[in-house]
Amino acid sequence: MARRRARELAFRTLFQAERGADDLLAVWSGVRADLAEEPEDAGDDPYGDPLDRTAIALADSLLKAYAEDGERVDAVLEENITGWSFGQMSQTDLNVLRVAVTELLHLETPAPVVLEMAVRVAKRYGGDDSGRFVNGVLAKVVRSLRSAGRVPGAARDASNDGEADPEGGETGVFGAAGTEGRE
Repeated sequence: MARRRARELAFRTLFQAERGADDLLAVWSGVRADLAEEPEDAGDDPYGDPLDRTAIALADSLLKAYAEDGERVDAVLEENITGWSFGQMSQTDLNVLRVAVTELLHLETPAPVVLEMAVRVAKRYGGDDSGRFVNGVLAKVVRSLRSAGRVPGAARDASNDGEADPEGGETGVFGAAGTEGRE
């Protein structure tokens, strides 16, 4: 659960920086300062339950990697999204995708885990079709990275080639659902 919350925190920080046209690492520094303060009541914590150091370190790794390699992450996404420009996409979906592709490229997380967690975040924060859209785009990204030999470590070696089903199961096929126009 802490890793899921860390991904959500990274997503929310990236979203906040994008919406405010602020420097990502400056926004992250502010978020970390907020997290360091002891809330009087955990229910008032804007980031939910307190995160442990491991979860904060994961969010930190994701955000710093995106800050350093955002152009590459965006290029990978542009190569794999059909029929949509970044300006046309939901900013929620785009930032969920950015965090997930950053994790695929920079961490040793198995691809099926990255897909499942991204779908969950998209369903929680996005629109009705966000989970399917994010799933389809990431499935296509993983296929293209694997075929190019560009997915490091565990993500490349993951034995599950099925995409995450936004309803909770496995489809068993790396379909490209959601990479073309959505209703």
